[in-house]
Amino acid sequence: MMRLNAFDMATPGHIQQGMWTHPRDNSRGYARLDHWMDLARLLERGLFDGLFLADVLGVYDVQGGSPDAALRGGVQVPLLDPLMTIPAMAAATTHLGFGVTCNTAYEPPYLFARRMSTLDHLTQGRIGWNIVTGYLDSAARALGYAEQMRHDDRYDLADEYMAAVYALWEGSWADDAVRRDAAGGVYTEPSRVRRILHQGKQHRIDAVHLVEPSPQRTPVLYQAGASERGRAFAGQHAECVFVNGSNPAVVAKLVAQLRAAAAPRRILVFVGATVVVGRTEAEARDLLADYAAHANAEATLAHASASLGIDFSRFGMDEPVTAGPGQAIQSNVAAMAKVAGPNWTKRKLLEQSVLGSRQPPIVGDPVQVADALQSWMRTADVDGFNLSRTVMPEGLEAFIELVIPVLQERGLYKTGYAPGTYREKLFGAGPRLPGDHAAARHRWG
Repeated sequence: MMRLNAFDMATPGHIQQGMWTHPRDNSRGYARLDHWMDLARLLERGLFDGLFLADVLGVYDVQGGSPDAALRGGVQVPLLDPLMTIPAMAAATTHLGFGVTCNTAYEPPYLFARRMSTLDHLTQGRIGWNIVTGYLDSAARALGYAEQMRHDDRYDLADEYMAAVYALWEGSWADDAVRRDAAGGVYTEPSRVRRILHQGKQHRIDAVHLVEPSPQRTPVLYQAGASERGRAFAGQHAECVFVNGSNPAVVAKLVAQLRAAAAPRRILVFVGATVVVGRTEAEARDLLADYAAHANAEATLAHASASLGIDFSRFGMDEPVTAGPGQAIQSNVAAMAKVAGPNWTKRKLLEQSVLGSRQPPIVGDPVQVADALQSWMRTADVDGFNLSRTVMPEGLEAFIELVIPVLQERGLYKTGYAPGTYREKLFGAGPRLPGDHAAARHRWG
């Protein structure tokens, strides 16, 4: 079965830069609680597995050494804390999962573990965590550092971070610790709770986890690293991996590497996708042209500059772009060179960015879109898609109304939700991480 997440962010401009200026787009209402509750209800109506929420902790200030272009274009700024939106969306739905991006570099694991356990309780086991190590120097400066750690060092820190939160989630409270014995006056049996002693290079913990065991204990674990070090990290920790790419054959090689890194443990792989669908191909092409008229080139370059670690203001439109060693998203730089060639230019990048992002859209009638998604699954061996927003909410409404029935007719998409937690719905197994996961060795006993 095809898995589907909506891919969004608590900001006016997420991936497709400029779409917030479209007269039918509602992204400008991102700071209203009903905006997120309505989105969650829409996704649950479409039987989406989850809402994947991106996040960053700094502004995009690589382009020209200034945040001005990002601020003008609403490029992931202003930006709300995505965790704050989840309880309201959970209250508005019953089955939808929530995968939220949180950075391992700047928050103590003890506090973070408490926050995620709280959300797992409040959502009744529908929380997931997209583990990121960060890529913005502006975030490091905002948190009191001169610059961020080197790329691979960030993953070393993340490995330690995972050991700490696993110990808190999986090992501090026994399954039978909570008695709720009103007659005997015992809520928790003290002998069934233990302190976690973690003495690491970056973090030290001597504490009992504050939250009783939640439905999943450890949230569903997402990760999106495609570099060599990122793939090794995913192989040890991730249950679901998010990848990007425009060439299914190239993505297939990455997917094979990810599955090999995790073997024999099973992982699900989601690829980023942008869809523009109409009742006919001509209608879809007209929609694409309508949307593309609102794409913002300056904002596109501001976003690309940060994620590639390249200040495009240093290059003319037709001057070959050179990327030296940097601490941004290394896989993005490699992917750009593969797609556009070794001597790619700003003009080529903008020509590729039809809707204000480097992600080429899938455009067509419902059958054509379903064919394209099915071909991706077959060719690239992916399990599903993270669908980026275009014009909201009409882009998602059209996908739910037009494409999902075709996928269901082909037996590729569910017709109802399975019971259970987010993990149970995704994997058809129990609510907790399987015994072959790295977290299992931190469990009580």
